Amino acid sequence: MTSSRWAAVGAALGGLSVAIGAFAAHGLKSRFAELSSADFQPRDVFDVGVRYHAIHSLAILIASILAQRGIAPRSSSTICWAFLIGIVFFSGSLYLLATTGVRWLGAVTPIGGVSFIVGWTLLAVSAARSPAGPSSN
Repeated sequence: MTSSRWAAVGAALGGLSVAIGAFAAHGLKSRFAELSSADFQPRDVFDVGVRYHAIHSLAILIASILAQRGIAPRSSSTICWAFLIGIVFFSGSLYLLATTGVRWLGAVTPIGGVSFIVGWTLLAVSAARSPAGPSSN
């Protein structure tokens, strides 16, 4: 995918994170109350998913902008895929866990976390190695 398409994906995912967060705040109050217990606060779980969703939507935008500026252009698609996979597995599993109460979904969350770490690591390494990176200043 081109960097401009990844920018569009990042922007769309950012807007989606706001919509999902607003829906949770207004439309899921009773569901969260129903599932809450002393050891499980679904609203908190959902909010973590929204936070990481929003942050990594911005990360996709950042990676696509850096690619357009000549920093890590060859690896930017891989980086963006890692962030997208992270959003789906990390945030998606937390959204489902918080709304269903199915605890085994928490076992899926680390897959997304690892994907986020891979994306950030690839971005750091690619930027450091890029001719347009910090060493060219």
